Amino acid sequence: MASIRVAIAQLNFRLGDFESNIAAIVDAYKKSVEQDADVVVFSELAVCGYPPEDLLLKQRFIEEAGEAVQQIAAQCSETVAIVGFPEGVGQELYNSAAVCCQGEISGIYRKQLLPNYSVFDEKRYFTPGTSAGPIFQIAGVTVGISICEDLWFDDGPLETQIASGADLVISLNASPYQQGKDASRFSAVHERLVDHGLPAVYVNQVGGQDELIFDGSSFVTDSAGDLIAQFPQFEEALQIVDLEVSARPIGELSLIRVSEPKKTKKPIPEPTVTPGQDETGEVWNALVLATRDYVEKNGFEQVVIGLSGGVDSSLVAGIAVDALGPDRVQGVSMPSRYSSQGSEDDAVALAANLGIALHRIPIEAAHTALTDMLDPLFDGQEPDLTEENLQSRIRGVLLMALSNKNGWLVLTTGNKSETSVGYSTLYGDTAGGFAVIKDCPKLLVYELCTWRNSQTSSPWIPEASITKPPSAELRPDQTDDQSLPPYEVLDPLLEAYVELDWTAAELVAEGHDPELVDRITRLVDLAEYKRRQSPPGPRISGKAFGKDRRLPITNRYR
Repeated sequence: MASIRVAIAQLNFRLGDFESNIAAIVDAYKKSVEQDADVVVFSELAVCGYPPEDLLLKQRFIEEAGEAVQQIAAQCSETVAIVGFPEGVGQELYNSAAVCCQGEISGIYRKQLLPNYSVFDEKRYFTPGTSAGPIFQIAGVTVGISICEDLWFDDGPLETQIASGADLVISLNASPYQQGKDASRFSAVHERLVDHGLPAVYVNQVGGQDELIFDGSSFVTDSAGDLIAQFPQFEEALQIVDLEVSARPIGELSLIRVSEPKKTKKPIPEPTVTPGQDETGEVWNALVLATRDYVEKNGFEQVVIGLSGGVDSSLVAGIAVDALGPDRVQGVSMPSRYSSQGSEDDAVALAANLGIALHRIPIEAAHTALTDMLDPLFDGQEPDLTEENLQSRIRGVLLMALSNKNGWLVLTTGNKSETSVGYSTLYGDTAGGFAVIKDCPKLLVYELCTWRNSQTSSPWIPEASITKPPSAELRPDQTDDQSLPPYEVLDPLLEAYVELDWTAAELVAEGHDPELVDRITRLVDLAEYKRRQSPPGPRISGKAFGKDRRLPITNRYR
């Protein structure tokens, strides 16, 4: 048996900020050296952040990434650092892991399996590695390195590495969050390793990056496949773990001897297994992280939200306060002639509960002015959605004016159910910079509000905002169910059509009302042009609008 001390660095990188990322990596490395670590493991493409997308097409970006790895290697002593980076070799580009020790890069592993589905399009940029090796001897332990997808499928490098004597598997990852994915990651690793009796180190990055959320949840399993360390979700962490491994005979892959075992090591704390959160709390924390990182990484100091007194804007405001603190959140109430006193009161109560500023801008004067201007051209036509949407567009103009004047980021408040069927106003409530709940169906919106209220001694979100019939309040006595079926009916239908890619015929065959299916699928398809013009927002499902779901606007297929 041999022993190896592994440091796992679960960090939140800034995409394209090489200076910041180098500093974070070196800091974690130095802390690990102080704990006598034999090796420190960082996540996939750590030096530049993930996903860099078309930045990878810029030659200077690739050069700077290579220079960053060299700077990191130059600061390495006998403790090994394994760092992900984009590696340019002639005309080829690889998703690689550099093994750094004693001031230099001792060897490089190149990712073999390149994902090209869902939010991934790595084949657009990278060339797959052609070898499962090399394998590395670190502190007397033979290590096989894989990068994310390499460990998820049977045709990855694992079997060859094991046959060549790997005693330990280290996997570098940039695996985005979606509901329930944490368990599937562990199952995938466990399934591939448990029969081989190999311990595994799985490190994942953490942080928000545009639509994607990286939850961390790094973990370590022992040779029996048991979980011995589990990192917290949605926060940075550095943990040191001692692993016992069984030596295997060296096989055909090339072996690079990187470092020798340390003679003595100071004691370290026992590794910890952080318990998982309940599913609703997990989603809340994912949205909080996504909002905080989008705001801060893009340099905004304040956010502004139109507060209607309804459940959606209340939820967005609550998430923003948890993400940024109340002093950085501005609420704006913009009542019209159709706004109920109850809704205005709910907005006031919400702002008071959250401790945020609330600005009141009645829109009646602007609404009257615009309808008067348009009357000559609308002569002889009955009022309809046009006049209703004017109110939403006035509110969008006001929020964007406050954004322009004060540098506030507008957080939009549309949920996935509304976004799916186009129950929103283009250049109105869709106007803004970040759509916090765009991937949250309406029923989940209610769950999130109820969950957050349960976390405090007194409710944050007024009960009336949760229990009253949802309404856009753009005409007298308006409620959502006048235009849409109940959300208990609508949300499952939308999940099947949008996320599971069922056709209208399949939905009818499953027992859904044919007339309802025709109406809803038509609304979803017609609203594609609106979604293309809407702001980005965090992805929490298996298929979100934007990076996940890419359908043609001009399209007659149902």
